[in-house]
Amino acid sequence: MKKTKRIFAFITAILLILLYISTLVFAMIDHPICNELLKISVAGTIVLPVLFYAYTLFCHLFHKDD
Repeated sequence: MKKTKRIFAFITAILLILLYISTLVFAMIDHPICNELLKISVAGTIVLPVLFYAYTLFCHLFHKDD
């Protein structure tokens, strides 16, 4: 279970870095579609850590023997 959580945490960290970069890029570009992409990127930056926290919480609840 520890290996799975580490892999998931690594993937989450990479995705967050990419979301931060995309948020910065979308904020600098002045194009009509970038407004929507910026909103999606900011929402993903908020939602992704919450989903990771929920995953680890469920792992602790259902795998107490590890």
